[in-house]
Amino acid sequence: MRSLALAMALGLCVSNVWAVEGMWQPHQLPALESQLRKAGIAVDPKELKDLTQYPMNAIVGLGFCTASFVSPMGLVVTNHHCAYGTIQFNSTAEKNLLRDGFLAKTLGEELAGEPTLRVFVTESITEVTDKVRANLTDTMTGRERFDSIDKKQKALVAECEATKGYRCDVYVFHGGATYFLIRQMEIRDVRLVYAPAEAIGKFGGDIDNWMWPRHTGDFAYYRAYVGPDGKPADFNEANVPYRPKSHLKVQPAGLKDGDFTMIAGYPGRTNRYRLSDEVGDAISWSYPTQIQRYKDILAIIDRETRNRPEAAIKYASSVAGLNNGLKNFEGNLDGFAKIDAVGIKQAEEKAILEWAKTNQPAGAAGYDALKAMIEEARARRDRDLLFGLMAQSGALTAAQTVYRLAVERQKPDAEREVGFQARDEIRIEGRLRQLDRRFDPQTDRALLTYVMGEYLKLPAERRVPELDRWIAGEDGAPSAESLAKRLEKLYAGTKVGDLEQRLKWFKGDRAALDAEQDPAIAYARAVFPASMRLEDERKTLAGNETRHRPAWMAARIAYAKSQGREIYPDANNSLRVTFGNVIGYSPRDGVSYAPFTYVNGIVEKHTGKDPFDATQRQMKAIADKRFGPYAVDGRVPVNFLADLDITGGNSGSPMLNARAELVGLAFDGNYEAISSGWIFNEELTRTIGVDVRYMLWVMDAIDGAHRLLEEMGIKPAFAE
Repeated sequence: MRSLALAMALGLCVSNVWAVEGMWQPHQLPALESQLRKAGIAVDPKELKDLTQYPMNAIVGLGFCTASFVSPMGLVVTNHHCAYGTIQFNSTAEKNLLRDGFLAKTLGEELAGEPTLRVFVTESITEVTDKVRANLTDTMTGRERFDSIDKKQKALVAECEATKGYRCDVYVFHGGATYFLIRQMEIRDVRLVYAPAEAIGKFGGDIDNWMWPRHTGDFAYYRAYVGPDGKPADFNEANVPYRPKSHLKVQPAGLKDGDFTMIAGYPGRTNRYRLSDEVGDAISWSYPTQIQRYKDILAIIDRETRNRPEAAIKYASSVAGLNNGLKNFEGNLDGFAKIDAVGIKQAEEKAILEWAKTNQPAGAAGYDALKAMIEEARARRDRDLLFGLMAQSGALTAAQTVYRLAVERQKPDAEREVGFQARDEIRIEGRLRQLDRRFDPQTDRALLTYVMGEYLKLPAERRVPELDRWIAGEDGAPSAESLAKRLEKLYAGTKVGDLEQRLKWFKGDRAALDAEQDPAIAYARAVFPASMRLEDERKTLAGNETRHRPAWMAARIAYAKSQGREIYPDANNSLRVTFGNVIGYSPRDGVSYAPFTYVNGIVEKHTGKDPFDATQRQMKAIADKRFGPYAVDGRVPVNFLADLDITGGNSGSPMLNARAELVGLAFDGNYEAISSGWIFNEELTRTIGVDVRYMLWVMDAIDGAHRLLEEMGIKPAFAE
């Protein structure tokens, strides 16, 4: 195994790696035609380069997951766990949609999503590297480099967004070696149409998360709405369903073992080109530290919300995310333990450096400079992690957001901080409006007590003076006792839980907030100088990185080309395509996994208790073999495996067959390959998808979503 992994790291593996590894930019696909043909594609790869044509113009982003249009009426399919926040937002203890599911029988019954929910339709991707880097010089400081790049990016975005209804962003590729301007239509009225019961959509829960075999119906539907003029608009009863230029054809025949499949989606982040030092830090500090933090936070939420249904619902989405992250961190460490991850990276770097010293010396110098930067950042990492966790407090986040916004509004819009420009205010207001559904003062206080208590354990020289003074209050020195007093005053006196007050702060100027006596706003004022100082540190570091990491990446790219290989960029939440085949795998000696699971496996797992509590309707339909046209050899396929290269953000991505028809949705990866985000493992990396036949069967035989099936061009088998 180690020899194979080492060969992969050095780019010496056999040619079929191209059929599985790679999150490719659409414009790269024509160059991969031979590999795509070998894998079995039936459409012209050049068609996948065109974002205005089928199927690429049917692929959309949610900002955190992927989705796709599946009807001419703006119907959008994604994962149940991607819609989880919306389902939670519309749930109460009395009307628990998380538990019971939801189906709108008419357009009028569809439920508004949370205020920040969006559907993004990518229309163009344009390289702007020369424009972004035009004014950079070798004599600039790190902060000057950051500011120059930031100014150029903002100008490009402002020009791109001159047409209303669009969201534009400049995305960084290859560590800053290249930049692309991405233009997306931003649909702001998105409504929940259908989600199966949690016992289907989250069957197996956190126990089965990242595991195979799997039996999860991880799918749900939204609908995108626009104004009567066909342009993006805020939620309004007068809005109409969006008419996409294309929608994916749903292919109810599904796939079989060995078939070609591909994914188009928005993978969030990978670390394939990080240095060996960064891998070592992940193994020795980052993952172990975050694992402990997440476990502590989950225990606090459980303790504070137990026997309080309303509070539990408010934190349901957070708990799901934390559990998913926790298992991801643990899986990375388990994966690293099976290979010499640092050694693999060091061998890779050695080979590139030997080549670069002769052919691209700037790359070798960039490598040395990056190593020095990594060492410098280690001294601040504990502080930065805890300071970041504090910012996740509902009370403090709301207060710090409105205060920072008031400060930024004093500047011309082009000079305001990214995230606080005029274009961002609608999102900020949306987050403030939905806080009521995500904030419980008792739980928030307990979490903040924990995080600030951990912060107080840091050596004094690594703490933040402004925060220390706030915690100390009138006691002179920060301590657990002074912290308890300060938090008692904060939560007893703040009105941050009142929507009307939050919106008043949102509309207020800096003078008004400087005069505000609310203890949450007072906290935001007290720590604001520290926040700016830490932000300056981050920007200086980022600016220096734009000097050194692009140089190292340019050497890596040139080295690969010298060997006749293409290089795909690390994931960065931009549109990518990955392709391969339906195939099982062997996780360890004597164990072999088939690529499909079936509904009989649900019966075998069913215990009647969460998370293995299949619905009665489902169990009866399986017992009666009420499968209709969705069965294969007398069973309905539930989930399947393919050797596709995905990561977080790909959740909800359509899995397409050789003719680019929808045959499933990606929703997870396998546990043994979680560390492939750092080092790709061809033998073990698998994507787990929910089979289209299971989706259609649940909709038809279990939940009676016949109207939606007909809308997607599928004739229901069980309509009365």
